[in-house]
Amino acid sequence: MQESERECITRWEHAFEADPAEKEKYYLTVAYPYPSGAMHVGHGRTYIVPDVLARYQRMRGKQVLFPMAFHVTGTPVIGISKRISNGDAKTIGLYRDLYRVPQDILDRFIDPMEIVRYFSEEYRRVMQKCGLSIDWRRRFITVDPQYSKFIEWQYKHLHEDEHAVKGAHPVKYCPQCENPVGDHDLLEGDKAEIIKFTLVIFSWDGAKVPCATLRPETVYGVTNLWVNPDVTYVRTTVDGEEWILSREAAGKLALQDHEVVVGEEIPGTALVDRTVSHPLSGEVPVLPASFVDPEMGTGIVMSVPAHAPFDYIALRDLQQQGKYTAIRPVPLISVEGYGEIPAEDAVERSGIRDQNDPGMEALTQEVYSAEFSRGKVFEKYGGKPVREARDDVAALMMERYGSIPMYEFDNRQVICRCGGRVYVKILHDQWFLEYSDPCWKEQVKTQLERMALVPPEVRTEFDRTVDWLKDWACTRRVGLGTKLPWDPTWIIEPLSDSTIYMAYYTIAHHLKAIPPENLTPEVFDYIFKGEGNPETVDRETLDRLRSEFLYWYPYDYRFSAKDLISNHLTFQLFHHRAIFPQELQPKGMVIFGMGLLNGAKMSSSKGNVFLLEDAVEEFGADTVRMFLVGSAEPWQDFDWRNELVSSTRKQIERFWNTVEGAKEAEGAYDIDAWLASRLQRRIESTTAALDGFQTRQALQEAFFGVEADLKWYRRRLPEGATGGAVMLDFCRTWVRLLAPVVPFTCEALWKSVGGEGMISFAPWPEVDESRVRPEIELAEELLARTVEDIESIRRLIPMEPESISLFVAPAWKHEAFRIIAASADKTRVMREIMQNEGMRKRGREATDAAKQITKLVLKLPPELVRQLTASQLDEQAILEGARAFLEHEFGVPVKVLAAEASAHPKASGALPFKPAIVIE
Repeated sequence: MQESERECITRWEHAFEADPAEKEKYYLTVAYPYPSGAMHVGHGRTYIVPDVLARYQRMRGKQVLFPMAFHVTGTPVIGISKRISNGDAKTIGLYRDLYRVPQDILDRFIDPMEIVRYFSEEYRRVMQKCGLSIDWRRRFITVDPQYSKFIEWQYKHLHEDEHAVKGAHPVKYCPQCENPVGDHDLLEGDKAEIIKFTLVIFSWDGAKVPCATLRPETVYGVTNLWVNPDVTYVRTTVDGEEWILSREAAGKLALQDHEVVVGEEIPGTALVDRTVSHPLSGEVPVLPASFVDPEMGTGIVMSVPAHAPFDYIALRDLQQQGKYTAIRPVPLISVEGYGEIPAEDAVERSGIRDQNDPGMEALTQEVYSAEFSRGKVFEKYGGKPVREARDDVAALMMERYGSIPMYEFDNRQVICRCGGRVYVKILHDQWFLEYSDPCWKEQVKTQLERMALVPPEVRTEFDRTVDWLKDWACTRRVGLGTKLPWDPTWIIEPLSDSTIYMAYYTIAHHLKAIPPENLTPEVFDYIFKGEGNPETVDRETLDRLRSEFLYWYPYDYRFSAKDLISNHLTFQLFHHRAIFPQELQPKGMVIFGMGLLNGAKMSSSKGNVFLLEDAVEEFGADTVRMFLVGSAEPWQDFDWRNELVSSTRKQIERFWNTVEGAKEAEGAYDIDAWLASRLQRRIESTTAALDGFQTRQALQEAFFGVEADLKWYRRRLPEGATGGAVMLDFCRTWVRLLAPVVPFTCEALWKSVGGEGMISFAPWPEVDESRVRPEIELAEELLARTVEDIESIRRLIPMEPESISLFVAPAWKHEAFRIIAASADKTRVMREIMQNEGMRKRGREATDAAKQITKLVLKLPPELVRQLTASQLDEQAILEGARAFLEHEFGVPVKVLAAEASAHPKASGALPFKPAIVIE
């Protein structure tokens, strides 16, 4: 098989290079990879599923563009390179042992571009081994000078249209890199969001004691502060005033526009039992609590035990030791569904043991959410809903009581790819994309309404992202990438330079021949907007480039992972709206689920991956493809398990052997017409599934469905027969149905069954209506279901049968079936039955039969019910005609009888499409 795979790769080298043509185009793109490590099977699914659809559309006669490039902008490879040059054992081990980079090449990884060169070439090689039908002429990397010119043009327009603005904002920042960082720059915490806290300033001994809170409205209910007695705090000068806080908090505030000078150390024990004060809380004591984390907020926490379950239970734990028994929770918010003291009510009702109980986190979220959505502060504190009071009290404290904002992440560990800790920093003179602009947001929402989104439920997530998206820091001081054209001290960051590159693909292969200095903004204006009269590129070339762009654009579908909805996938909609006219806006997106390995999330940094090349070497490319396509629909999570992949290889072997065997088939049999008819159904359902991006369902129909049909076909053949001449035509179709999923196997088989050219360009099978025989299909369905019922009964009875009798339902029951099937309300069907004079005369017999038939109608597939209603099936003739088959199957005489003519007590149980069965 490996030899035939190599032969295919050679044949496909230039086969999928797509140029504008007379036929309809289909342009699909997938997120380009960041080549900083080897591909794993999760990457395989990302690129193989779009390839299946590209191959399908190509066989449907469309001109398909499926391009690929490599994203290397930013600091990830720089961070990797630094760690390797610094001798970081974990990183070196990852690249040497997991990715198996040869030592002589690994030694060169101290240059970031060596990492890019090595892995981009490896990605291409592995993608080819997986059979991806990519137009490799269009390949580029995001630091190519021509691509940088394209990005400069894009940002020139964003700047002129005031979408790129300068300002001061909190951003994720790596002090070690001295650079703001984006999600792609992070090893951990890529989903962390920046949250604005309010510092509530208490006073003690001439110093300020700040506490960070997200719930400033609860300041009226503070009963104490918490400090960690095991932590050493610092007396610090912040903006000329004396503060007491953790050393970690002092470092954070220094990054957030504050002048910070750290002074003497203060043991946490020295703060315990001191008294602090605030105008809105009065005087309160400082209590010890080991749960206080110096990394969170200021390392000092204000306690509101009436409304914070953690505070309530920490206080209760101390009071159960006989300490601080005079402190009582101070309620200030009423919320429906909770008692006067909501935190106490929630904790006691849940049976929480102590502050280490694992249920505390969820309980805290429950109380906070209830109070925010339904809570109302007491009249003496203003009487407003919590959601209003929160902002009002924060503003009051900022204005009168010295409060200031402090920014933190919503999770604890955010780590840069360089290995350094990431913090929140207020950046000045930074350039931002103004995603907060309500007009821009409205344009994107309008575009989303016009787009096809797969699956449809992701629309809610897109809408939510557009709503909450804030201004985005789009530049960095260091890293790989394009310099900001009007302020070249900045470099455009990775997510911000990968928003409309789908347009660049359309002309990328042509731009390679043009010197980058000739690619002025006027050139791109002409190509993408049809404007101006550039002089640095000749008009003939410009017209050819514009023509090609307009042939392919807009893209038809973008494929990407669901975790990119919150950034890249939404960003690219904003940028398309800013740059291109309505007729060139994206048409659709398909959102992928995540990849698991043996039930756990795949992660290269944690070593929980199975390399894609290893999978291809061990199982074969088509096995990998078929497993990844068959394990889940694209939008569902999939789980790679080696033992299941092995069974997929056996399925491909069965397919191969069946097709090879079909070449010897000859003769004709009665059942041939049924097989040909079933094949038309499989063509129809496979096509419908692929049109709906249901690649797993398509495989179920095209492989497992067809296999099930073949199994029944072989069973119905005369003894000793292996198949009629129909099998060769059948297999020619079957091979084409599976070609998008297992192209290596199908290329070899296509040649074997006499197909011309490459199967990759063979016409997709079309339904031949002249071969659709619904009556024959129904007859075989009746027979198959009858056989299944006989087998079920035989399994239940311990005796060896001597004969089988089949009793066929009378015509009046078929009439009842039609009435019941046509009834819109099955609960009122008895009334409709009794309106029929013939049924009325049968009395109890009709009502009993109607109940049984109603159950049968509800149990059968709706399409089968529809077919039965429309047919005049002669069940007795069908079963009599198959009597020899049934006797051969069960080894006993079989009688087919009319139920109405029999006195046997079980004969009355005969129903349409379900004969009564008596085994004696």
